[in-house]
Amino acid sequence: MGCKVLQAKVERYKTVSANSTTEVCNMFRISRMQEILKGLPRGNFDAVVREHQADKYRKNFSCWDQLVAMVYAQLSGASSLRQLEAGYNSQRTHHYHLGTGELRRSTLADANAKRPPQVFAQVAQGLMAQAKRSLRQEGWQLLCLLDSTSITLKGRGFDGWTMETSTRNTQGIKLHMLYGAHEQAPLSCEFSPANVNDVEPGSRIALERNAMYVFDKGYCNYNWWASFDAAGAWFVTRFKSNAALRELEVMPIPPEARAVILADHRVCFKNRHPRGGRRNDYTAPLRRIVIARQGHDTPLILATNDLDTPALEIARHYKDRWQIELFFKWIKQHLGIKSFLGRSENAVRIQILVALIAYLLLALYRRAHGLKGSMWTLLAELRATLFQRPTAESAAYRRRQERERAFAQCQPGLFA
Repeated sequence: MGCKVLQAKVERYKTVSANSTTEVCNMFRISRMQEILKGLPRGNFDAVVREHQADKYRKNFSCWDQLVAMVYAQLSGASSLRQLEAGYNSQRTHHYHLGTGELRRSTLADANAKRPPQVFAQVAQGLMAQAKRSLRQEGWQLLCLLDSTSITLKGRGFDGWTMETSTRNTQGIKLHMLYGAHEQAPLSCEFSPANVNDVEPGSRIALERNAMYVFDKGYCNYNWWASFDAAGAWFVTRFKSNAALRELEVMPIPPEARAVILADHRVCFKNRHPRGGRRNDYTAPLRRIVIARQGHDTPLILATNDLDTPALEIARHYKDRWQIELFFKWIKQHLGIKSFLGRSENAVRIQILVALIAYLLLALYRRAHGLKGSMWTLLAELRATLFQRPTAESAAYRRRQERERAFAQCQPGLFA
């Protein structure tokens, strides 16, 4: 009788082990790198490549190969082609599942110099559109922060195409960006030479109805401000100190806001024809809100076409503008847009665009898994575990636990 019980327990142990092994063998083992790239469906990417005919005459190293290698460079922190080649090729067993192959640094350098950056710009724009759609689905008002940042490019290989457009303070290019405050992700971007005024790219943004746009006084163009009213959108910015205004009405300030809001007036522009032969087409009333600043002698003087929202909320919107400044700081510190893998204009633009793509893929990964930590914490973890397979590791752990439990149940019979 005891032998039969022992035999039954041994058979049960074998069954548990076999089932666990089958489960792991049938499981699709996916690495974290592959899971991040799932945020960019391969079919959508291939459609963009076909539209631009970017893979024509380049069968051995496709745009997908280039994208995967450059995203890996951003996520792993590779700062040179040699470092990228060594690290990427050390993971040969994962290349098949990523839909790519072994990397040669000379091939990647040639692709970055010659391939059209429009492919990567369109891919980045598609990922940005996903962020914007999620805002609409959640019912948030679209709060858009508009600003630019300069990327310094000096030295051999850079001077040939950045010297002529340099300014007194900057030699390089500008990255102009519209940033979603609630989604904490870029919504659109554009490049320009360093000497281009910020208003010029800003005026090409497609304004959305009922959206709020926040920007600094570097975007002072009254005729462009008039286009916000025509589009049914709102803006918050700062008046310049020499703005000629006529007061129309004094707005009441709630008691709880008086420590922050010093004044709230409805105003309009005095001059329809400013100096220089220009014409001011902005004839609608505006609000002039004076905000106290701790630690500063002079207050902030805000301008907005939103005549109904409480002044304290308008002040918070302008304070949110610092999010885009922090975003620029973050990508410069943690992603590869300081040391470049190529020195041509084409290579620089592709690398910056792929940095934005990598950031957006991280944001989608973080959102899909409901992670609460910061983006920097997520990036640091991924750099250490980029090619780990969490599902396979979890299944192996469960299999080991089941074996131990089954073995523990067999133990009493062995010594009975």
